[in-house]
Amino acid sequence: MFEKNLNISILLDFYGDTLSDRQLSMLDMYYNNDCSLAEIAEDFSISRQGVRSVLKKGESILIDMEEKLGLVDRFLKMKEKSNKIAQDLEFINKSINNTDISSKICSLISEIKDLSNY
Repeated sequence: MFEKNLNISILLDFYGDTLSDRQLSMLDMYYNNDCSLAEIAEDFSISRQGVRSVLKKGESILIDMEEKLGLVDRFLKMKEKSNKIAQDLEFINKSINNTDISSKICSLISEIKDLSNY
């Protein structure tokens, strides 16, 4: 359950703007703010089943967007590869005695870590 919530939350970050304002608000409340169906239903003056229906439709749209575009998958793969590059550079840097090269490697490591934090 936690992994699904995290996945939908990430999909919201990437594709949330493709949803209607109502869908986005409800999905945000449910997945990012941990609101219950009853709380959301009260805020929107609809039934819990109505909220559930909007959530399912919004989830479906987000999942469909990811299947078509694959932005989250590409982002996660790039982040994983950049972390691996940073680790490899740190390993190389430990075995170098040249301060100029070492300084440049430290700079590259910093830039890679900045990229992977997005």
